[in-house]
Amino acid sequence: MPRFPVASRDVVPQDQVDAFDSIVSSRGGEVPEFGPVAVQLHVPEIAQRGEVLRAYLRAEGSTLSDPVAELAMITTARELDCQFIWHAHAAAGRRAGLSDALVDALRDKKELPQLSAAESAVINYGREFFRTRRVSQSTFDAALAEFGERGLVELTNLMGYYSVLAFNINAFEQMPPASDEPFLPV
Repeated sequence: MPRFPVASRDVVPQDQVDAFDSIVSSRGGEVPEFGPVAVQLHVPEIAQRGEVLRAYLRAEGSTLSDPVAELAMITTARELDCQFIWHAHAAAGRRAGLSDALVDALRDKKELPQLSAAESAVINYGREFFRTRRVSQSTFDAALAEFGERGLVELTNLMGYYSVLAFNINAFEQMPPASDEPFLPV
């Protein structure tokens, strides 16, 4: 059960009502009832500023392909045991071209199937960072060779942004959206 009620215009800080209105307007006039934005709307300025980064990383300027971006998101979800992000992105990853075998093995913490160089770079980079809080030179070099400087900065920030979302989701116990994807075994 979520730990906060749904945000409303009359309970947000008065100096952030315009930011609240802007976020709600950008979402078709509906106040999100669950998910990271539902949490962040209690301090709308945070949601609004995060939206700028999300828009760049997901829509406007990133050089990362959809399969790479979706794999980065579900790797982050798996490593942080975030059901919400997993449910929001596992099916999208499949639609973007990630194999069922890869998505299922990642979800279930099983041995991964044969990976492309890009898939290997994403998973190794994410796993190593989330598990050790560092990235070895060899893992860094493999990701750099695969994505270049710009792409590696984008990958790092995409995983970092989704870590922020996972922190909000997990700390505030937000439930995942409806999905046919099985839950992460945690």
